[in-house]
Parts: sequence; structure tokens; C-alpha cells
Amino acid sequence: MLNTMTTGFVNRLRGKDPAAWYELWNVFGPVLQAQLAKWGRGQIGAETVKDLSQETLAALSNSIDRFDPNRGARFSTWILAIAKHTLGDEIDRRMALKRGGGKKNASLDEAWMSKADGKSPDGIYEAAMFRAKVCAAVRMVERGATFEEFAVFQMRVLDGMSGKEVAESLGVSEPTISRRLGKIRVQVRECLSEVVRIYSFTDEEMDEAERNGMALTPKNSDDALFDEAVAEVYRLEMEQRRADELG
Repeated sequence: MLNTMTTGFVNRLRGKDPAAWYELWNVFGPVLQAQLAKWGRGQIGAETVKDLSQETLAALSNSIDRFDPNRGARFSTWILAIAKHTLGDEIDRRMALKRGGGKKNASLDEAWMSKADGKSPDGIYEAAMFRAKVCAAVRMVERGATFEEFAVFQMRVLDGMSGKEVAESLGVSEPTISRRLGKIRVQVRECLSEVVRIYSFTDEEMDEAERNGMALTPKNSDDALFDEAVAEVYRLEMEQRRADELG
């Protein structure tokens, strides 16, 4: 059974809400582009990769009514299968053009919706999907916070500076840094909880943050461990995106 936030977002996609599509692209677009480029093995250009990523999201919308989370598929599995279909169809189309004939688009095989012997998609891809959710939550916080508030979080957590170093840099006391960091940490937890609930279709996905050291309920979490886990995931994602851009 889908939670209220996921259902609401799905309904926005079905209603062709431009803002919903923009949100979806911002969160998962970079992951899809990296995966499609990897599959393409240099045979498709950057612009084609971007086009295929957008086509993947469009195909997702067209199949969204048929998705059944009770069959055990994760949201990330769903997108991955559609991306494979989209890329395969593009390659088939190109081969058909080389032969001088057209090709009718293949229908999407939905056998992927059921888990195959409990196996999940490639672990690297799954990790990238989760990192995309964490980065989306951080961006949400950045948009809603003041410059100085987010600067404290950026320097103290994402950059790994000490409280004393941040205080000296911003010209305030260490207790002030601690208070501002605590305020932003609450917002990060809230935004991450929101992102996870929107893009999660299974209990496994809902529990993903906690499995990665980011308990979303403060009473069950050590603040320092939460900060460390967020910083590590954010760092890995930024490194991967830089590598993808260079590639």
C-alpha cells in the first residue's frame, strides 16, 4: 500500500504537473544519465543520453498506473527497467535505420515487476539512487535556510570543519554554531523523511535511511553519527557526479 505522500506525488505525475516532473528530473536525472552512459559504452553521445533519460521519465509516467508495489519491486528497479527498455529501443531504431527500414517501438516487458529470486538491481546503482535522495533533501534545506544557517551546516558537516573553526570563520561563538547546526539538522531529517516517503514504494526503501546510519527519528539517533552519515553520502555523490562529467 502506497503512503499518502507517494500517492500524492504519483497523482501529480499522472496529471502532467510540470513541477512534479521537474522534481523527479532533479532528483534522479543525474543517476539515469550516468547509468545510460555506462550501458551505451561510448556509442551514444551526451545529448542522446540526456534525451533518453527524459524519455525514461516519460515512459515511467505512462506505466505508472500498472505498477504494483505489492509484487516486490523497488522504485529504483522500476526506473532501471524502463531505462533499459528506452535505451534498447533507441539502439534497435538506429540499427533499423542502418538497414534502411523503420521499426515499431517495442512494448514494455513488465516481468521485471516481480523480484527474481530476491535479487535486487546492481548495488552501485541502488547506492546512487539513495545518494540522489539524500542530496535532494540537502538541496531542499539549502533553499529554505538563510545563507549563514546553511553555511554552518556546509562547513561543520559537509566540509568536516570543527566547531571552533566555523565559529572563527563566521565571527560568532561556538554555542551559536551548535544551536544553528541543531536547527539545520532537524530540517535535514525532516526533508530526508519527506523525500524518502515520496519516492519509496516498499518497506525496504522506507528503511533505507536508517540502514545507512541516518535515523529519521531524533530520539533513536546519535546526532554525530547522523551528521557523519549524511556527509559521507553527500561526498560520494559529489565525487561520482564530477567523475561522470569528466567521463
